[in-house]
Amino acid sequence: MEEPELIADYACVTGEGPLWHPDENRLYWLDIPEGRMFRFDPAAGAHEQVYQGEPVGGYTIQADGALLLFGARGAVRVWRNGEISAAVIEEIEGERDGRFNDVIADPAGGVFCGTMATDAHASRFYRLGTEGTLTTLKEDLGLSNGMGFTPDRRRMYHTDTRKRRINIYDYDEATGELSNERIFVSTPEEPSEGRPDGMTVDAEGYVWSARWDGSCLVRYAPDGNEERRITFPARKVSSATFGGPDYADMYVTTAGGNNKAENGPGAGALFRLRPGVRGLPPFRSRVGL
Repeated sequence: MEEPELIADYACVTGEGPLWHPDENRLYWLDIPEGRMFRFDPAAGAHEQVYQGEPVGGYTIQADGALLLFGARGAVRVWRNGEISAAVIEEIEGERDGRFNDVIADPAGGVFCGTMATDAHASRFYRLGTEGTLTTLKEDLGLSNGMGFTPDRRRMYHTDTRKRRINIYDYDEATGELSNERIFVSTPEEPSEGRPDGMTVDAEGYVWSARWDGSCLVRYAPDGNEERRITFPARKVSSATFGGPDYADMYVTTAGGNNKAENGPGAGALFRLRPGVRGLPPFRSRVGL
């Protein structure tokens, strides 16, 4: 069984959003509520904090190498060379009381992006087109979370954490449209199982789903059957991605670092695995380019 390797422990309140930047050969990740972003250079064995500001709920790598940050109030901004250089969207009227949560660039260069539920409205699911147009896809989610695409680019996964399910859609790369929604996995209601959070898809088409309050990462076969699970010294396992020059490494974020006594000694830390399967490079957004 794979043993998670501790890479960095910034005691993140909500460590999230691990993403490999192939231009830099570095991994980026977030501490969402604290408005922090970090990066790790495996070749040098060094990590550092590179951003402090408003909370960022997710981000993508643009085709030109910049990061596209999805933040509070529905704001979408370009982060380049350590600075915010442009705003794609200043705010979304219906999201002024919340923030984005998890996002993913799609093969066509757009971005699927979800928001948090607030006292006033449910979690919402959008797609941001390359020209900057925002389309509302769903408005009745419990909590829009982890997403991923099948290796053939014909289907897309989308997690609703509060409803304990991962849905799957047919995906049209030419138009960016989703259709034929159905349930891929419904997770058990036992508290010890936690809830599905962030996710990634490997080159074999298997889904890796992090379990918030479940202390584990679960790998599902394309038919939805559990293939394996890897436990962590942290209750709140939040997300996972593949990285490294050959995408043979997996990086996993955790949360709850502000209360390690309750959430485990590894809460809020970044871990690395070598699971014996490879991932695929992240798609890049082309918003405004």
